[in-house]
Amino acid sequence: MNRTKIKQALTQTPVGQDITIGGWVRTVRHSKGGFSFISLNDGSCFAQIQVIADKDLPNYESDIVSLTAGCSVVVTGVLVESQGKGQRVELQAGEVRLLGAADAEKYPMQQKRHTFEYLRTQAHLRPRTNTFGAVARVRNRICSAIHEFFQQRDFLYVHTPIITASDCEGAGEMFNVTTLEAAAPPKTDDGTIDYDQDFFSRQTFLTVSGQLEVEPYCCSLGDVYTFGPTFRAENSNTPRHLAEFWMVEPEMAFCDLQGDADVAEEMLKHIFKTVLSDCDEDMAFFNQRIDKTVIETLQHIVNSDFVRLPYTEAVEILEKAGKQWEYPVGWGTDLQTEHERYLTEEHFKSPVILTDYPASIKPFYMRVNEPDADGRQTVAAMDVLVPKIGEIIGGAQREERLDVLEGRMDECDMNKDDYWWYADLRRYGTIPHAGFGLGLERCVQFCTGMANIRDVIPYPRTPRNADF
Repeated sequence: MNRTKIKQALTQTPVGQDITIGGWVRTVRHSKGGFSFISLNDGSCFAQIQVIADKDLPNYESDIVSLTAGCSVVVTGVLVESQGKGQRVELQAGEVRLLGAADAEKYPMQQKRHTFEYLRTQAHLRPRTNTFGAVARVRNRICSAIHEFFQQRDFLYVHTPIITASDCEGAGEMFNVTTLEAAAPPKTDDGTIDYDQDFFSRQTFLTVSGQLEVEPYCCSLGDVYTFGPTFRAENSNTPRHLAEFWMVEPEMAFCDLQGDADVAEEMLKHIFKTVLSDCDEDMAFFNQRIDKTVIETLQHIVNSDFVRLPYTEAVEILEKAGKQWEYPVGWGTDLQTEHERYLTEEHFKSPVILTDYPASIKPFYMRVNEPDADGRQTVAAMDVLVPKIGEIIGGAQREERLDVLEGRMDECDMNKDDYWWYADLRRYGTIPHAGFGLGLERCVQFCTGMANIRDVIPYPRTPRNADF
């Protein structure tokens, strides 16, 4: 079938040309004059195309008059100038083939407004709605923009493992991967599970980050990035948390924290600018129906210089803000979303890159700074904060000094033998390097204005929920 996509038919195909389209019926209306008006969408764009089917078509009475929302059809006809408003062209059908019927009474996507909660129970069909079709297209464009950004700068795309023995974040919230019998796993003499008999002869997990595994490629091949699924076994039922999500994690050789922050800012601006220019129809929908400020917010970030602010100064600003915080602020505590949003939305009114966090609240691999004037220990970490959601990127310069790295491992009570290969990078040709992580779903959520992160991934994985 030489099919023309509806996006192409609406914007590029000349009037008078014979084309074939395929799609799913959104609405159908039958006139008394012996015509049917069928609204079709194929997912290639937000808009639908109107198909005019004449009563003289041989299957008009048998198929066309019984069409309902959800039916799939293939239509061949001539593209003509539209007689109605809001669309350049419409399709005068010469043939309408019904491929798949949809029971009008049972079809879950009825022509009415459904709640997002209901649509999560219909994850296999919700892409047919305006909202979730638009989310899918924006998500796709964000992903391609990420690859464009790094490929244009000669970064190497590296596929890091999904199964790992390393806990990058040190939080212990990891999913076990095992082939052992759950009801009766083999035991050692001291009564613990004998992982030596497991598939990998050791305990393994689903990765929480590809960072540790991408660093060796950075320390051999220069600028690299990994982009793939990551997992957190965190029992958090919030609009901001998923158990499975996607992360892009670049790592730059011969790079310090300042260079890290520069790349993060440039990448976000590239993503937002691309979405605004290439997904204009979908973004107009989000701006009208989901968040009336989403376009303005993205444009503001594209045109803003990100503020660079040390953590210590941020704490001082928050302590003097005169606000009653839900979570108290003090040096040594991790900042919460309410604090991050205050800095970006009220104090600076621009994105903020916070740097130099206390070592006690950050992972072992971040480069240790010289103690500050008060003798407090910080690390060369950064968080990129944006309005409405707070942190969108986390990153750091990595600790390249072997003795300091091993000292941090001891402080974090880690088994250094498990990270012998990571320490080797500091033994053989160590270099300064830095990187960060961007959660794709947080980025899609920010671009679309969608309130719940479960609505920006095709099949959300959350506690007690893996239905699809």
